[in-house]
Amino acid sequence: MVIVKAWNIQTASEFTLDEPNGQVLAMTVGNDTLLAGAEDGVISAWRGSSESKTPFELIASLRGHIEAVVCLSVGRNMLYSRSMDHSIKVWDLDTLQCERTLNGHTEVVTSLICWEHYLLSSSFDCTIKVWGFTKEGTLEVTYTHREENGVLALCGMTDAKAKPILYCSCRDNSVRMYEFPSFSERGRLFSQKDVRSLQIGPDRVVLVFTGDETGLLTVWKWLEEPKVL
Repeated sequence: MVIVKAWNIQTASEFTLDEPNGQVLAMTVGNDTLLAGAEDGVISAWRGSSESKTPFELIASLRGHIEAVVCLSVGRNMLYSRSMDHSIKVWDLDTLQCERTLNGHTEVVTSLICWEHYLLSSSFDCTIKVWGFTKEGTLEVTYTHREENGVLALCGMTDAKAKPILYCSCRDNSVRMYEFPSFSERGRLFSQKDVRSLQIGPDRVVLVFTGDETGLLTVWKWLEEPKVL
């Protein structure tokens, strides 16, 4: 049985949310809504409620993907979902309706981040696509960056000098660092196995966390000045 649980971190109270159909593969929060993507292609949406038995009420099931939903990202009051069906869908967080479908990749979309004025997507097709927002509110590919190997994960942050840096985990046991949006390479991080997870640290702390297939979690920090060897 697949369940979603929520905890009140102040009172340690535990709540079980209405069950999704199938294993939950991605979760995020946006517009006071908890969203969970499952292996059946459905995204469940819960909001706070004073009328139900639990503090959360299932308000919608977002249907559109035909295969498992494996990543969710929120930005500009929109939900962006990626699926094993190779597509990216854009949902309005107010209406919870699908606004458009993006079909720029030829293989599985592996990561999505909404960063500044762009949506970035990566795929096993060895590309990172930069989607720009038009005046009409649509999304168009403004640049395609190619890697030699498939891309597993993306993460964006600023370095010690507040320059935007894009981290790109590839299927060669490395994480490449690029200045964004120029894609000038700043360096590489290496691991024993492929890095499947990238995460930035808290605000004002210039840290990045990498998790690889060996189970190793590594914490990296930008130096204000390059280290002289």
